[in-house]
Amino acid sequence: MKAIVITEDKRLQWSEVPEPVMKPGEVLLEIHATAINRADLMQRAGNYPPPPEWPEWPGLEAAGVVLEAPTDSRWRPGDRGCALLGGGGYAERLALPQELLMPVPAGLSLIEAAALPEGFATAWLKLCLEAGLAEGDRLFVQAGASGVGVAAIQLAKELGADVVTTVSSPEKEEFARSIGADVVINRKRESISTVLSRYPVDVALDCVAGPQLGAALETMAPGGRWVIIATLGGAVSEIDINSFFRRGIRLIGSTLRSRPNEIKARVLAELESRVWPAIAAGRIKVALHEVLPLSEAEAGHAILERNENLGKVVLVTPRGAV
Repeated sequence: MKAIVITEDKRLQWSEVPEPVMKPGEVLLEIHATAINRADLMQRAGNYPPPPEWPEWPGLEAAGVVLEAPTDSRWRPGDRGCALLGGGGYAERLALPQELLMPVPAGLSLIEAAALPEGFATAWLKLCLEAGLAEGDRLFVQAGASGVGVAAIQLAKELGADVVTTVSSPEKEEFARSIGADVVINRKRESISTVLSRYPVDVALDCVAGPQLGAALETMAPGGRWVIIATLGGAVSEIDINSFFRRGIRLIGSTLRSRPNEIKARVLAELESRVWPAIAAGRIKVALHEVLPLSEAEAGHAILERNENLGKVVLVTPRGAV
């Protein structure tokens, strides 16, 4: 079969690779579409290798059709599913643990379904399981037009929370409001901490961190939970610890890719039961920025590198059925 491999000079190349070998408890998925995540760019740069049990080529989510499944599985050949992966989505086929595969929400194409697992699993784990986001809370989301940002904003609104988010352009301001954000900060024109001081937040989902983190934490409501999932703005910040502990703020570091399958399976089961119905009903939308052939993965990566995307960039395999 073929997959997109990362060459020694960091190019993405559509190449022949070995066929996947199924282990007990796994399903074989014919991939029709996969979505690009910023972690794929980090892996391409050599900074974020996949866990050892996953293929070496990128791809943290995919959607397709089941080719083979265990006899005692809920899955049958021909079933349509979307999967959360540790890697390997940029390929024609993949063997994966059956508990990491979810049904496609009613009414969605495989292209749309490929844009769901990573962003919504990340948002559900961080906001609901780790930060305890509740109705009436105010949530702060960095990078509201990103895949995780889009999922977090819509998930928060579905749960009855208000949302403050950051973006980097007027087009993204409009987009963030269209998916439910109540307050939108253009980080190129406004001070994030100044705006947050007017809207103290209970929970934050932060992929930026960096020097601005300390000032932003000063604005948080007492008892707030600030979850850091990446350090795109830098890994160092100065924090006033006296203020931090007196107000009962919790700073939570969290990743999804390295979590054991048992945790991921719990997250996916809760998405299927509690979020997928909202998607099927149209209350939560899939935001697709662009759909490209998988062989044009380099062009898709360039869109994220230029920070142009409003939602997800999806890559379609030669099967490409919807």
